[in-house]
Amino acid sequence: MSEIDDAYDNSGFIPDAASFPPRWAARAEAFRAGLGARAKLDIPYGSGAREVFDLFLPECPAEGTVVFVHGGYWRAFDKSGWSHLAAGPLARGWAVAMPSYDLCPDVRITHISRQVAAAVTAIADRQQGPLTLTGHSAGGHLVARMRDPLMLSGAVAERIAHILPISPLGDLRPLLETGMNTDFRLDEAEAAAESPALLTDLLDVPVTVWVGGDERPGFLDQSQWLAESWRVEEVVAPGRHHFDVIDDLEDPKSDMVHRLTS
Repeated sequence: MSEIDDAYDNSGFIPDAASFPPRWAARAEAFRAGLGARAKLDIPYGSGAREVFDLFLPECPAEGTVVFVHGGYWRAFDKSGWSHLAAGPLARGWAVAMPSYDLCPDVRITHISRQVAAAVTAIADRQQGPLTLTGHSAGGHLVARMRDPLMLSGAVAERIAHILPISPLGDLRPLLETGMNTDFRLDEAEAAAESPALLTDLLDVPVTVWVGGDERPGFLDQSQWLAESWRVEEVVAPGRHHFDVIDDLEDPKSDMVHRLTS
């Protein structure tokens, strides 16, 4: 493994990493079952099979909607593995929407960014009130891309109250040198265009960049680059690695959930 691949290799440095996805999936399935009719599944935002989102509703009229975009290096997973992460915002009276999107190498990252913009737009059309955007890893990149004024209509953009990328990939240019680029098919032009850290025109939206203190060097660098480029706060969560840094979304008392729902 090259030095650059090593810097971005999460599962190779997390004990029992292979056990996390099946545990996430089981918890997500149980969470959906527990919500009953308050879980609205597979709502389309486009014509593709993966262009759907799940919507989880609180017991009272929603104060707003948190949109969570999953990670997986744009190559893995879908919305169904993360439903349990809606627990924190739901307990604070916010709805939570979770979209799926197409994956590399079937599509390019540019296409995925446009899909997420379409999902956010469809969610905004369905839901009233403010929107807050969060996502993990590649999902952190995708919600950060929504700060580009060209991604969303003005009517949708003006409803965004906070963007909170978790362990985001803010500058895609280093990924050109990774073995993963066989699937991404990034070239210099797309890597630059799809890098939120390189944006010069930005929506005036509060942003918090969040990363685990025990993450791989690539993700620590990426989060710092994005926070410094945008001149926003970076929160480094002590003792958290790439797979458990998202756990605070389940806790309604966590600082992460507070920022998304305040």
